[in-house]
Amino acid sequence: MKTITLNTKDHISNIFIGEKFENFRDYVDPERVIIVTDKNVFKLYKDRFEGLKTIVIGTGEDIKSFKTVEYIIEKLIELKADRNTFLLGVGGGVVTDIAGFVASIYLRGIEFGFVSTTLLSQVDASVGGKNGVNFSGLKNIVGVFSQPKFVFCDISMLKTLPEREIRSGLAEIIKHGVIGDPEILEQLDKEYEKIKSLDQKFLEKIIYNSVSVKSKIVSIDERESGQRKILNFGHTIGHAIELTEDLTHGEAIGIGMVVALGISIEKCYIDPNVFIQIEKLLKKYGLPTELPKDIDKVMKVISFDKKNEKDGLNFILIKGLREPVIEKMDLDEIAKLIKKK
Repeated sequence: MKTITLNTKDHISNIFIGEKFENFRDYVDPERVIIVTDKNVFKLYKDRFEGLKTIVIGTGEDIKSFKTVEYIIEKLIELKADRNTFLLGVGGGVVTDIAGFVASIYLRGIEFGFVSTTLLSQVDASVGGKNGVNFSGLKNIVGVFSQPKFVFCDISMLKTLPEREIRSGLAEIIKHGVIGDPEILEQLDKEYEKIKSLDQKFLEKIIYNSVSVKSKIVSIDERESGQRKILNFGHTIGHAIELTEDLTHGEAIGIGMVVALGISIEKCYIDPNVFIQIEKLLKKYGLPTELPKDIDKVMKVISFDKKNEKDGLNFILIKGLREPVIEKMDLDEIAKLIKKK
């Protein structure tokens, strides 16, 4: 097991990579714990929930809504949850986003933690303190910054994931490699078979390296006022594609990264070989790299992006591996460069 301690101004959050779900009792009194999980995780690991107060929700991006938040709060009230209650989200990014959000608003805030069960959640959603829900077709438009007490990245639970979900997590790992640690890209290229076989020792190493990139950035800029914005590399386009196409988060972010790299070439920021390297790696792991045909539909969603400001949209470009740059761009310029690609 590897441990990363994420220090922010007001909080310390410990990320345990390789720790197992059932060991949460070593970190918090089980009598205090109420679990939030989804129906798939509950069905797969039903025996591990025996004797524990558990709230089961649905699956998919559609349930990241106020309706689900209300349902969980109603159940917390039924279970007589008080300020001493510890809310434990067990699942992927949807579960951790919702559980963290509910914990942050219930009784003006109770302690919470996560057992992250998907690769995408382990390297992205569960780490960094962003918790929230979607509203009116807009992704994560309502939310809070609030750090979990701990995060378990239970690597053993990845074995039950569909291959498509593993690919989705790999896109975020590749993103961290581009913006913060090129060695991650070399490891992914070299150790393809270990990824495909879900080699536990290698996964622990690559997840640790990926989470280290994000944790360092979040510890400097928890509330995304500056440097944390670079974590949005590939996400401006990616989120819009995710909302308009039948793609997973990682698949959409993969396309978003390719677009951002293409714009970086147009602006003469990077050598085309960098673009070729990343595109090749994405394709190697079965991630899509082509934009959808309806670009106008994608641009319409981008116009509502929460990263929009009066003087333009914060777009993340690349001047080289480990050299992201935050650039203000207006929608017309983005659309022009996308269509040119």
